[in-house]
Order: sequence, then C-alpha cells, then structure tokens
Amino acid sequence: MQNIENPLKKPNSIRLMKTFRLLTAVLLLASSASAQRYSNQAPESEYSPTVYLISAQEVETIGCGCADVAARNRTAVANATQDYIETHRYGFQQVDKPQFVFTTKDNRFSFALGGSVTLRAGYGFEGISDNIDFVPYDIPVPGSYATNQKLMMDASTSRVFVKAIANSGVLGRVLVFMDADFRGGREGSYTPRLRSAYVSLGGFTLGRDVTTFCDLQAAPNTVDFRGPNAYNFNFATMIRYEVTFARDRLTFGVAAEMPNVSGTYNDNFAALRQRVPDFPAYLQLSWGNNRESHIRFSGVVRDMYLRNVRTNKNTTLLGWGAQFSGRIKVARPLVLFMNGVYGKGITPYIQDLTGSGLDFAPNPQNAEKIQTMPMWGWQAAAQINLSRRVCLTGGYSMVRMERNHGAVSDNEYRQGQYIFGNIFYNVTSRFRVAGEFLYGTRKNMNAAKNHANRANLMVQYSF
Repeated sequence: MQNIENPLKKPNSIRLMKTFRLLTAVLLLASSASAQRYSNQAPESEYSPTVYLISAQEVETIGCGCADVAARNRTAVANATQDYIETHRYGFQQVDKPQFVFTTKDNRFSFALGGSVTLRAGYGFEGISDNIDFVPYDIPVPGSYATNQKLMMDASTSRVFVKAIANSGVLGRVLVFMDADFRGGREGSYTPRLRSAYVSLGGFTLGRDVTTFCDLQAAPNTVDFRGPNAYNFNFATMIRYEVTFARDRLTFGVAAEMPNVSGTYNDNFAALRQRVPDFPAYLQLSWGNNRESHIRFSGVVRDMYLRNVRTNKNTTLLGWGAQFSGRIKVARPLVLFMNGVYGKGITPYIQDLTGSGLDFAPNPQNAEKIQTMPMWGWQAAAQINLSRRVCLTGGYSMVRMERNHGAVSDNEYRQGQYIFGNIFYNVTSRFRVAGEFLYGTRKNMNAAKNHANRANLMVQYSF
C-alpha cells in the first residue's frame, strides 16, 4: 500500500495539482453515477430538452474515450427526444414538451417531469362575481351592486405532469401520462386535482382523459381558463381506440366513456346510477405540412337512466349530439378555429351547460313525462401570428337552449354569448405573457338579460 505523506509538508503547487485532480474525479463520478447529460444544439424554436442517460454501468465509461460509447449515448438521446416529439399532443390547455427527460442508455424506458407556473389576474367591471372563470351561464340576471366589480388573482391553474414512455418489443410504444392542477377545492384553496391519468398503447387509451367528443385543436388559446362557451373541453374515464390511415390523412376514433348526467327532476322521477357509457366517435381529415390543418365530424350517443317513482320502474332517455369542428391554416400568419354542435341531452359536451341540470326536464303539460332538452352552439376564432413571438387572437362563441314544450322556467338560461380578444407574447420558448379582454351576455327564457366585462393578464413559465 502506498504511503501517504502529510500534505502540509508538500509544496503548494503539488497540493494544488492533487486537489484539482481530486475535485475533477469527484465531479465526474457524481454526475455519471446519477446521469450523463447531453444537450442538443438546436435553435430556440426547436425542441431541445435536457436528456439524462440513466445507467449503473455509465460510471465505468468515465475517461475511457470510447467512441462507440459516446455514439450510443448520442443515439439514445436522439431517440428519446424523438419519442417526446412524436407523442406530444397539441391543442387547448395541453402542456408543453418537457424540459427534462431521463432515459436508459438503450432508450427502452424514459420518463419526464414537467409543468408550468401560471399566474392569472383579472378585473371584472360588471357581471360575473361567483366564478374566477368567465362563464356566461353564471352572469346574474338581474345584476346588483354586489356583482359590479371584482378583482381576481389566481395561480391554481399551475400544472405538474409526469410522462413515461416504454419501447417494448411485444407491446410497441407504451405511453403513461398523468397531470394535475390545483383547482380541486373551493376558490383559493389550491387543492390538487387530477386532470388526466391514462395509458396509451396500440391505438388504445385507457384511463381518464379529455372526452373523445372534444377536438383539442378547434379552439384557440385564451387567458380565460374555461375558454369559449360553445367549446366542449371536459374529462371522462374511458376506453378509447384511435387509428390513422390513408397516409396519415384520416383518423378515426371511438370510445366508451363514463357518463355525467345532469337533469331536472320532479316528484315523479328520481336519479339513478348510470348503467350505460356514453359512446362518442369521430372521423378527421387532415392536410398540409405536418397535417397542420383538419376538419372533424364527431358524434355521441348516450342512454340516461332515471327512476319513475309513480310506476316504480326504471326508464331511459336517449341523448345524442353531432359536431363539426376544425383548425385551418389559411396562410403562414393566419389560422382559423371553429366548432358547431347540436344535440339533445348533451350538457357535458357544451362548456356553458356542464352541470346545469338541463340534460332533461319534466314536461309541464304532463307531469308524468320527462324529455331531453335540445341545445346547440358554435364558436369561431382567428389567430394572426405577427412574428414567431407575438400573436393576436379574437373570436365569438354562442350557446342556446331551446324551449321544449315549455319544459323550463321563465328565469332559466336561454342564450349565452362569449366574445374575446387577446395578445400572447413569447418572451422565450418557455416564458410567455398575455393580455385579454372578454365580453359576455346571458339571456333567460323570459328575455331578461345581463352582460359582463373582464380584463385578464397572464404570466406563465413552463418547465
């Protein structure tokens, strides 16, 4: 064994050289024991995550200078990056690509952590006072001094997510995704809330995700978290199958989803646990570079159970809906968004009517009968990309309930309007600020109406 002399007796130059070598070795071993870091050199506009190679054997390669080891590491980094590019989902309220990715050196398994910190601030000049989001259904009719003005500041829409990808020889690519925000409790409580939790493989999606009836790319970005009132961004627990064919131009999807029924009852009818899932389906036609434009036809059928107390028997009501939606890139700076929906008993699929109790209602002319309610809506918006960093967006949205044999009261919701204009500025690829103005109206069955105005600001950093 080599004798170690007292370093205090050595010249300063020798002590400094040994200290430098020791620190270098420690840093190399520490960084490699956990992960080996590689960063792709790419423009800011391209996806270039920080990728860590996880391997217990990686320590053995330190200082070996093996070209094949470095090449395998670069391949693993490139393959992991490509996995997250190909599985990224664009659209309304979708998370950015993760900044940090951890992968095995053969890229058989990788996972990423990400999210965003979002601060929204708003000032309501008049109208909505009981909802931090801008929902025309919630505009009070008539208004009062208590609903005139409101200051809001909220960070509950901040997000965290975990995404994992396994490349299996038997199952192919398996994707696991979970994300959450802090909207699970009353306003200001910042209670965590699970949004999505699903596994995707072989075209199947199993778990909780945005409903299949929703076209994620048919609505523009809004500072308002809820978005246009005729849109249909809601979640459901599901089994879904999707397939793309015809040179990636056509996509078909069908699902069985847990129903969410919200109806109005009388003394002759009572609520039951639902026994039949909703069945949404769609067919989408895409075109353009990277299939950046599309139109989609969607439909949903639902069977809603309730109890007839008078006859002591169960009964069902058929609900159905149809939708046309799309995103069309007209020119390089101009993108159009749209959706139009019509149906009966489909309140979970129209943003303004979710949880309103208007899936069905008793017939006032015959208390022993109950019927589904007709409803429809549409929204259209245009986005102008002034540069790579700045875009302007404006749009109009409207929802309308139809009176079905006078089945609802005079003070019930008849029509809502949602008008917005905003500007988004991407300071960097992960930091953006935005400003927005909103105007909305609500009209009741008796023609009484009220309006609301709100100015919103947003600051968001994604990681």
